Amino acid sequence: MANDIHPTAIVEKGAELDGVKVGPYCVVKAGVHIGKGSILHGQCWVEGDTVLGENNQIFPFAAIGTPPQDIKYNGEPTRLRIGSHNFFREASTVHRGTAQGNSETKVGSHCLVMANAHIAHDCVVGDHVIMANGSALAGHVQVASYVTMGGMCGVHQFARVGARAFLSAGTLISLDVPPFTIADGRRAGLVGINVIGLKRAGFSQERIVALRRMYKEFYTPGRQRAEAIATAEAIGGEDVKLFLDFVKSSTRGIVHPRRDIDGDNND
Repeated sequence: MANDIHPTAIVEKGAELDGVKVGPYCVVKAGVHIGKGSILHGQCWVEGDTVLGENNQIFPFAAIGTPPQDIKYNGEPTRLRIGSHNFFREASTVHRGTAQGNSETKVGSHCLVMANAHIAHDCVVGDHVIMANGSALAGHVQVASYVTMGGMCGVHQFARVGARAFLSAGTLISLDVPPFTIADGRRAGLVGINVIGLKRAGFSQERIVALRRMYKEFYTPGRQRAEAIATAEAIGGEDVKLFLDFVKSSTRGIVHPRRDIDGDNND
């Protein structure tokens, strides 16, 4: 499929474009591969060993595939792999991996990375993730699918965010956020199960009730970890298992409920 490249754009020899529209003053460096149906709207920059799938859109002043902001990086060959149907809005940034990590940053499909958001080196981001304006992932962060991050959120290096979690605007994460939960605050604490998000995703009332019950049982004050896990496991179900598997695999520790919140989200 033919490309549509504006005469002011610079597409280096060695870049592979398959049916891509490249707007004015864009720069696409050698080594980049961009799949068909993608649009570079103008004045954006794509470089490095960077592969984007189909139907991605990159907006002005976004920088995709640039070197990591890591003082240990010494020019080693590293990669960025991005799926399809993503939006990278104005001035967003996504960096390649580092040799000290897994040499690769990965972003899934159907993600919305809003203006001024940042995905650092060696991050792994799932599908259908929304990062609102100014939110940022430090190096080596893992974000599972269907996570929503409010504006100006920050996630500490090596932390994980579980599937369908919601981070309120301005939340700062230093520990792992379990699946299905809402995290909130400068020193993040949980405020309950992400009931509204689960309803919008089509979760049945039965599944939501089981998750809310599990949350209350797991976070009952005074329970030791083993007892909390055993009590939650007794509820059963794949959603509960996903939550508990995440908790058991955590090496940083998990975010706990805020002390000023009694119970889970009832919306």
